[in-house]
Amino acid sequence: MKKSLKSWRYPMILLSSIGISSIGDWIYFIALNLIVLNLTESALAVSGLYIVRALSTLFTNFWSGSLIDRFNKKHLMVLLNLCRSILIVALPCFSSLGWIYVLVFFITATSSMYHPTSMTYITKLIPIEQRKRFNSLRSLLDSGAFLTGPAIAGFLFMLGTPNMAIYLNAIALFLSACITIKMPDVEIHEQLGFTHRTENATYYKILLHDWKMVIHFSLKNAYVMAVYLLFSTTIVLMTATDSLEAAFATQVLALSEGEYGILVSIAGVGVLIGSLTNSAFVEKTSTAWLIGMGSITTAFGYLLFTSSYTFFMAALGCFLLSFATAFANTGFYTFYQNNIPAESMGRIGSIYGFFEALFIIILTAAFGVTAEFISIRFVIVSASFVMVTVAIILFILTIRSSKATLYQSTSESHN
Repeated sequence: MKKSLKSWRYPMILLSSIGISSIGDWIYFIALNLIVLNLTESALAVSGLYIVRALSTLFTNFWSGSLIDRFNKKHLMVLLNLCRSILIVALPCFSSLGWIYVLVFFITATSSMYHPTSMTYITKLIPIEQRKRFNSLRSLLDSGAFLTGPAIAGFLFMLGTPNMAIYLNAIALFLSACITIKMPDVEIHEQLGFTHRTENATYYKILLHDWKMVIHFSLKNAYVMAVYLLFSTTIVLMTATDSLEAAFATQVLALSEGEYGILVSIAGVGVLIGSLTNSAFVEKTSTAWLIGMGSITTAFGYLLFTSSYTFFMAALGCFLLSFATAFANTGFYTFYQNNIPAESMGRIGSIYGFFEALFIIILTAAFGVTAEFISIRFVIVSASFVMVTVAIILFILTIRSSKATLYQSTSESHN
């Protein structure tokens, strides 16, 4: 028991840091929308936030991986959280929409760098035998943040203003940074920074070298990257479909705002129950089945939701897709950590993240335009069918017996 508690000491501290940061992110996200809406009284200005965030992610992922892999991950995580905290504190000081957009651009840039940095740090800190359990607990925390974050934000709005919620998020990020400082330095004996070969090269040449490295790795590890790309495709389709969710519910299904609110709550309950179930059975379920069945169930949930004509069917679809997401994410994160080299994880994650963000922008815009000219239902049902097809291919790929060693959670299988 003592040995088990000791081995989980740092993972639990890290999970608490992630949980605090996740709740803060939800509070910030809702408060920022209200601040811009109160400032401009324009829904278009709020939509502009999403565009700025997407452009920032694109801009950052293009080059950030080259820095992430060459810097100490623990120190970088602390620095990024402190930067986000300072930038968020500065937000309420500006009444100009242009300056708010500029700050949001840089806040999103630091967030875009933080995700691949933390993923690399987690991979180096958590032993392979504990990763699946860790990822299931992380999924549970994310679902808890999805439910408690908006609730806390709403409570704060009742007590004061959205600015209060913004300041609370800044405090949460500062606390997360302080917790991270207490974490071990997993790279203390590693040689980081720019090598003799790259220190005198221009940054353009370093970027080019890193992009070539990612392409070479992808070609050499075609199966691993095929799983990555298929899962990423489902994420892109889900995100683009979600952009039409509110319009579908209110305009096509003719639900009232109250009924739509219940629908969102049902999705939240689905996420929570799915995460709890996932945490209970994760050790007894193979990583391959978590990815494959999780993705298929999520895709069928979307198909059920987008094909519905009644509130009950829409609610069932929302619950199903939300329930299954925790399984798919846990499986994918575990597979990713076990099969992508930690020393190049920043570059691989950032470059593939760049294309994921690019296709999300393109597909979301295409869905919006097509929905205007044809119909919302046609667009999202078609997307759901494509999602189901991709998920089935992913499932077939993951259950191949010849690739079973790639899904095992023991250090021997990956030596």
